[in-house]
Amino acid sequence: MRRAKISVIGAGNVGATCAHWAASKELGDVVLVDIPDKVGVAQGKALDLACCGPIERFDANVIGTSDYKDVAGSDVIILTAGIPRKPGMSRDDLIQTNVRIVKSVSEQIAEYAPESVVIVVSNPLDAMVYTAWKATGFPTNRILGQAGVLDVARFRTFIAMELGCSVEDVSALLLGGHGDDMVPLPRYTSIHGIPVSQLLPQETINACVERAKVGGGEIVKLMGTSAYYAPASASVQMAEAIIKDKKRILPCAAYCDSEFGVGGYFVGVPCVLGSGGMEKVLQIDLDAGEKKLFEESVSHVKDLVKVVQDAFPELK
Repeated sequence: MRRAKISVIGAGNVGATCAHWAASKELGDVVLVDIPDKVGVAQGKALDLACCGPIERFDANVIGTSDYKDVAGSDVIILTAGIPRKPGMSRDDLIQTNVRIVKSVSEQIAEYAPESVVIVVSNPLDAMVYTAWKATGFPTNRILGQAGVLDVARFRTFIAMELGCSVEDVSALLLGGHGDDMVPLPRYTSIHGIPVSQLLPQETINACVERAKVGGGEIVKLMGTSAYYAPASASVQMAEAIIKDKKRILPCAAYCDSEFGVGGYFVGVPCVLGSGGMEKVLQIDLDAGEKKLFEESVSHVKDLVKVVQDAFPELK
């Protein structure tokens, strides 16, 4: 039986941690790719991770490389390449540089792993998913953005902190773009089936919503660069759902046309993930307030995509 293969593009903090989670979960063989100037870093981190196998009791071949030929046959590719945020920067500030990087990487993916499912992590997320889609030419079901899983995890964490309960018992949902105008949905949030509104006052719920929206920025301010443990964990949860055909329902940046009336953009919505990649978008009812916030978030995604199209006409 062929072992699954996961390639991670970018051997920085997020990429290396993705490789770590994927190997430790024995999802398959792992290829860690970086630019030639950093190939020693990719090779060193891959070798270091491989040496964890005897201790942590996992079997996975882990290699580091700068040759995209090594991603051939990948089932899933996690694209983390790009510059991270620094204090005072928004995700949008990264757009010009990271479009160039993601476009170049995506063209290599299309050449060497044309049947893979691509999970984009690079920021600004919604614009980078669009860039990867256009540059690869892949069908929309095989291009996804990792954002909602991370954002929901933060929201669940903050709710659990307020309640003093296990994060495992908190269920939540979130829509929209990966930015400060994301839309956490308290109405769809529960603690072991109990609506959160029965357990926390509205002002506390609102505070958790606002903290989730700026959760990434909070971490940047604290340590001077973007988060990486949770983004990597979220990316690998998506990869696992695809590789194992688990049919998990996870919030992801997925292509929506008629769905939610989006009109042909990648935005955060609940999806079914399986061996076909994004197999279905699940539509849910939104009240007037939720719909307004979602439309505002989608409008910002459209603005980002227009910036990409204006700067890179070949991606229209």
